[in-house]
Amino acid sequence: MSMRWEDLLFIHWPIALSTMREVVPPGLEVETFDGTAWIGVVPFRMTRVRHRLFPPLPGLSAFSELNVRTYVTVHDKPGVYFFSLDAASKVAVRVARWTFHLQYFDAKMKCATNDSRVHYECRRVHRGAPPAEFAAQYQPIGDTFHPPPGSRERFLTDRYCLYAVDRRGKIWRGDIDHAPWPLQLAQAEIRTNTMLDQLRMHVPDAPPLLHFAKCMDVVAWRPTQV
Repeated sequence: MSMRWEDLLFIHWPIALSTMREVVPPGLEVETFDGTAWIGVVPFRMTRVRHRLFPPLPGLSAFSELNVRTYVTVHDKPGVYFFSLDAASKVAVRVARWTFHLQYFDAKMKCATNDSRVHYECRRVHRGAPPAEFAAQYQPIGDTFHPPPGSRERFLTDRYCLYAVDRRGKIWRGDIDHAPWPLQLAQAEIRTNTMLDQLRMHVPDAPPLLHFAKCMDVVAWRPTQV
């Protein structure tokens, strides 16, 4: 598949490795930066979503999405593990749950931009799923930069595969590819965030790390079993 990700806000908090280990499935090694694990909440918009053999389909190729994630390795290959992904597309949710073994959920979502400021809302409505909401306004500040190798920003964003665990406990890896991330520092007014309640995880009282990315073109391959 190919797609474009737009108006991303990377929100990250440091989390103790022992706390993260309790919620990450067996078989996935929690990856740390300077001994600390990280939890991320990432709202953005998906556009130009299509299978490589077909053009984008009206009504199915653009929708808002929000994910809750951490960082793991399997066989020394770093990647992302998603605790949840909320999307405003019933078709995308079901295709992703079936094809990618990911915890996708139906959500009511709004995303609008005013100059450089993004207004974003998400409310999970998936039947039988734990409730979760997010509402914020955010915008980039400062110049665009590409994080250097070995930096914390590179660790948190430079990921070229995702890992998922199916109902049988089997691990799957889905590879992706894109250019290096063009990041900007960001500021945000987060009015509501209960996305981490499903994990019963307490985040530090200190302000999170905030980074913005305007857009990124991405290609993705069908997952394979590890």
